[in-house]
Amino acid sequence: MFPIYDVIVVGAGHAGCEAAHAAAKMGSRVLLCTMNMNTIAQMSCNPAMGGVAKGQIVREIDALGGKSGIISDKSTIQFRMLNRSKGPAMWSPRTQNDRMRFAEEWRLSLEATEGVDFWQEMITDLLVKDHRVLGVKTSLGLEIRGKSVVLTNGTFLNGIIHIGEKQMGGGRTGERAAKGITETLVSLGFESGRMKTGTPPRVDGRSLNYKRMEVQEGDTRPEKFSYSSETSPVTQQRNCWITYTNKDVHEQLETGFDRSPMFNGRIQGIGPRYCPSIEDKINRFAERERHQIFVEPEGWNTVEIYVNGFSTSLPEDVQYKALRKIQGFENAKMFRPGYAIEYDYFPPTQLKLTLETQLVENLFFAGQINGTTGYEEAACQGLIAGMNAHNKVTENDPFIIKRSEAYIGVLIDDLINKGTEEPYRMFTSRAEFRLLLRQDNADLRLTALGYAQGLAKEEHYQQMKEKEQETEALVSKLQQIRYSPDDINSQLEKLGTATIKEKTTADKLLKRPHIGLKELIENSPSTIQGELSSYSQPAREQAEIQIKYASYIEKERQMVDKMSHLENLNIPSGLDYAAIKALSAEGRQKLGRIRPETLGQASRISGVSPADMSILTIYLGR
Repeated sequence: MFPIYDVIVVGAGHAGCEAAHAAAKMGSRVLLCTMNMNTIAQMSCNPAMGGVAKGQIVREIDALGGKSGIISDKSTIQFRMLNRSKGPAMWSPRTQNDRMRFAEEWRLSLEATEGVDFWQEMITDLLVKDHRVLGVKTSLGLEIRGKSVVLTNGTFLNGIIHIGEKQMGGGRTGERAAKGITETLVSLGFESGRMKTGTPPRVDGRSLNYKRMEVQEGDTRPEKFSYSSETSPVTQQRNCWITYTNKDVHEQLETGFDRSPMFNGRIQGIGPRYCPSIEDKINRFAERERHQIFVEPEGWNTVEIYVNGFSTSLPEDVQYKALRKIQGFENAKMFRPGYAIEYDYFPPTQLKLTLETQLVENLFFAGQINGTTGYEEAACQGLIAGMNAHNKVTENDPFIIKRSEAYIGVLIDDLINKGTEEPYRMFTSRAEFRLLLRQDNADLRLTALGYAQGLAKEEHYQQMKEKEQETEALVSKLQQIRYSPDDINSQLEKLGTATIKEKTTADKLLKRPHIGLKELIENSPSTIQGELSSYSQPAREQAEIQIKYASYIEKERQMVDKMSHLENLNIPSGLDYAAIKALSAEGRQKLGRIRPETLGQASRISGVSPADMSILTIYLGR
């Protein structure tokens, strides 16, 4: 009934979709297994993509040849570039999306991808022999053979939904939990744990009074995620709104604390630190009189509203009464209550940097099964797992992204070497080289890598090369153009910056904080304006950033070079750390469990001290 697949992907969320697409585009025959074909790529929580650091990840996925950026662009209802008031390392694109169109675009894209087959059924077991995965087993007892398997089970593994004192099995509302996989993995020797996440109630937008809220419009000149010409910036946008909780809301919520699964011990899993429930917020930050609520439409035409910032597992009657005390929500009608969900995860220190498991060959984990939270974190893991599953079965070299190359590299490196005991969320602060890992240059960093893997398209690679060459030409031009005091001084005075006393090149003027390339062009003599106006906007943006932050960028590159020598020193795969008695007990334990591939990776393992590193370096030198 089934052929032998190269890659079997279990789960069709953000991680599963990227894994299936990547492996198939690289040439594998892929089977995507899901319990419900109608919920492929469903946005289980907020209808949005990107945000702080997450937007950089979406751009990186796109640069490598993944689909999340393109799908997001096609379903965008609002675009905002966050942190524009800060430096370019902090700029982060974010979209509000039409939930139904997002899922539809992903499904249509996968159906159009040659090499992807689908199977709708719960996967309950793995076929494993001699520590090597051979396929999967379904709830009907069918055995499907595969050369590799990628598990992207999301919140479905033994999922339990909590609403007040009520509990029910489920992977998300209205859908059953997945049974069997956890038990199989534990029997194979894997360590498992429990995590929890939550979602807010959804309300009827027709029942809200938007006049009592602050409007939040999209950017006046919206951009997009994808670098390709396949998509265009949105031309019309829907507004979002901001309102706030208040003392009355908090008091109403507190009436349900005795029935809260968060506080009475029924929830054992650890929740996300940076996305707490509303009851957790008012409990932990009792001194705050209000908390921000973002009122977000679920699509172009639907009236359903996502109440961002009001995630809760309190009883539904308490949720309803508290909602109606929020300004603008006085007559709110609730479509469904918020809930918390507990699920199984597997500490990611049990993986290799390829996301292949250490215990079972050709078995890969991606997404929330690894302890992460968020669509973007899941999607990038799915992309890397799918690429490496293909590479493994075709006997090609593994694809590993370094911390210095991408936020994706930071995320995977953190997971493998440090592990996580709470849902991991990406932030710009996690990346030590964030000035190099900007959202605007992801294509320059990664498209050549994706192209070499057979994932990024030829046209995207050529677009990147053109942008790179045009940027270099513009930087060179700005270093050659010279202004005399008569050319520019009156304009400099208007811009509030010091005048010049001798001829000065354009790149030196551009280093000034009050002058951007746009202002420089607008205030230049007409001959210079003509020379500079012919360059594209992406090239202008790149050139300006590279010139303004040249010294800082160079310092980071020097730091990368200093660290890179450790990354190139390989550790023998069979090294017996227990035999190196000079190592600390914790160092031996952590090194033996994670089994780093390089000295650089070993240096980032939590619990491995500088003294351990010195001992290990000397030992390997012998």
